[in-house]
Amino acid sequence: MNDLSDISAEHAIKIQKNRERVIDTIGKNMDLYGITLSIGHLYGHMYFNNGPVTLDELSESMGMSKTSMSTGVRTLMDLKMIEKVWGKGSRKDLYEAVPDWHQNFTDYFSLKWRKAVESNMTALSRSLNEIRDLQASVEGNGKLRSILESDESKITQAIEYYKWLLKLIESLETGKIFEFIPKQ
Repeated sequence: MNDLSDISAEHAIKIQKNRERVIDTIGKNMDLYGITLSIGHLYGHMYFNNGPVTLDELSESMGMSKTSMSTGVRTLMDLKMIEKVWGKGSRKDLYEAVPDWHQNFTDYFSLKWRKAVESNMTALSRSLNEIRDLQASVEGNGKLRSILESDESKITQAIEYYKWLLKLIESLETGKIFEFIPKQ
């Protein structure tokens, strides 16, 4: 992490304790969203680094294996929370935190929600088609028809919800959400 060697030991210790508290808070927050605590801590360390780092540097500063660091870095890259950067004269891959928490939030939820919505919409559409096929093949039988109509209505309501959720996702992806809820 940032070089604290040019300041007094007392100040360096206080700064380090404050950073560790924030890093732990970042990790706990990310854990709420389904990202492991250790990957949250990794992001926190990179966030305070103020520059690109190698896997070796991360491994050393966090006391974790290079394999664990590699897995964590890959996860954070998939979530668009860190990026691989170029470093003059460096032969190793360098990584840097994306410091825009608003963008991190919108990217994370857009990726997760879109994947879930697409999967759920596929299942709902399949079920709706099967119900409609059943309705077309059933003659009379008022009770069965009533059940199928009720199920069709419920599935249609669920599909409408997912269509709304897609609009929310699009507002996150385009940044339009910030017109309604401005960044501070």
